[in-house]
Amino acid sequence: MSPPSRRLQTKPVITCLKTFLISYSLIFWFTGVILLAVGVWGKVSLEAYFSLASEESTNAPYVLIGTGAIIVIFGLFGCFATCRGSPWMLKLYAMFLTLVFLAELVAGVSGFVFRHEIKAKLGVAYENAVLNYNGTDASSSSSSAVDSIQRTLLCCGVNNYTDWNHTKYFKDNGIPVSCCKSNSNCSPETLKDFKKAETEVYTVGCFAQVTRVMESNLGIVAGISFGIAFFQLIGIFLSCCLSRYITNNQYEMV
Repeated sequence: MSPPSRRLQTKPVITCLKTFLISYSLIFWFTGVILLAVGVWGKVSLEAYFSLASEESTNAPYVLIGTGAIIVIFGLFGCFATCRGSPWMLKLYAMFLTLVFLAELVAGVSGFVFRHEIKAKLGVAYENAVLNYNGTDASSSSSSAVDSIQRTLLCCGVNNYTDWNHTKYFKDNGIPVSCCKSNSNCSPETLKDFKKAETEVYTVGCFAQVTRVMESNLGIVAGISFGIAFFQLIGIFLSCCLSRYITNNQYEMV
């Protein structure tokens, strides 16, 4: 049996590590809430942009929501494991933090490396969406996405409003109403004449606007992801240290 003085020296260290790890777990739990909020925001605000690159709705917001929910659960688990002082639970918590760290690091690096490919793919998808636009078909997700983007970003066409001249929709209906600055001034005759429409519709192209919005928002998401990823290293270190100290303290008491 080890001298009592050594055990007394170990207990303050364990108490200190528990305090830090509980504080960390609460912050980690809060980051999960942030990811949940970002996922919900992405689903609500960015669905139109994501749907251009796919015939079906993207799963990206759901991935963020699911990841956030898992982090919230394990953040609470970390608090419980710390309060219980269970070495195996602390090791399990450290393993989970390691997996999350690696997953977020890989996702962040992949997004940065392939950002130009993503931008090019989005450009081709948007051009196809404009060429195949059918504003009279409410079930067309790509047409709805084009309308939503043009109204939200105050733009028209791919590079400018004259891009609609190459579409079948323009020959039958003119420029889409979603390009109009004010619906009251956009008559069918005006929308079928580029000279008349120039003063009534947005003349700036949407592709540059879409990529600007996507890049600025992706930068925020990437920054949050990298911050959370490297923040997990602190939790891994604290969990491993606390587990080791508790195990050694239990061994010394034997």
